[in-house]
Amino acid sequence: MTTEPDPADLRELPPGLAPAWVTTPRPRRGPKPSHSVAQIVAAAVELADADGLAAASLPNIAASLGLTTNALYRYLGSKDELLVLLADAGFGPPPESLGDPGWRATARAWTQATLDRYRARPWLLDVPARGDAVTPNLLSWTEILLAALSAAGLADADALGCARLVADFARGTAERLRAGTEPDSASFPAHADGVRAFLQPLLADRGYPRLAALANRREYPAGTDVDFGLDRVLDGIAALVAGDQAGH
Repeated sequence: MTTEPDPADLRELPPGLAPAWVTTPRPRRGPKPSHSVAQIVAAAVELADADGLAAASLPNIAASLGLTTNALYRYLGSKDELLVLLADAGFGPPPESLGDPGWRATARAWTQATLDRYRARPWLLDVPARGDAVTPNLLSWTEILLAALSAAGLADADALGCARLVADFARGTAERLRAGTEPDSASFPAHADGVRAFLQPLLADRGYPRLAALANRREYPAGTDVDFGLDRVLDGIAALVAGDQAGH
């Protein structure tokens, strides 16, 4: 038998955690609800996909569903709760193809799938990071990395630490890749020559000799080299795996 959590206990949890897991409708005063939390989150995802995270505001969501903004609070406790549910729905479950043999191949495929998800829905990068994943879809992504790293011989705590490292690399890389597509960014390709020409004499004259040398070789500002950074992260994990194996 499944034990339902005490509603009083649920109120002590961080925003969004309980509704992400508990499907039993919470008691509400007033008329019977005409919508579900899932419908509201789906409407928010649709708005964010069309016009970015800012478009997924409570008034816009309410209007798209034919509700008043106040009516949304029959389903959601706060905007923070919506953001947690929105991030989980926006990421969705991981691709089934991520079960490649070997932890390194899995981590590489996982990172690419994560970057693909951020590229498809760049607004996910605008949702504030809230520490470790705690919602169903995001935990499914984490579970894949943990399974691969644990199978390589890492202790559970070490596997979790390495999974965090890979996830942080993926998000940071996605942010840099997005910056390279924004016209007002110094990383925007069309600005590269102008930025370099402006910086070169300043770097040399004001005490940045190594950056000046990179600029002279047209290597600064640079694009995001995903493979180089990921290989270094995975090399570090490989050293940890080898150390654990040698210790047994």
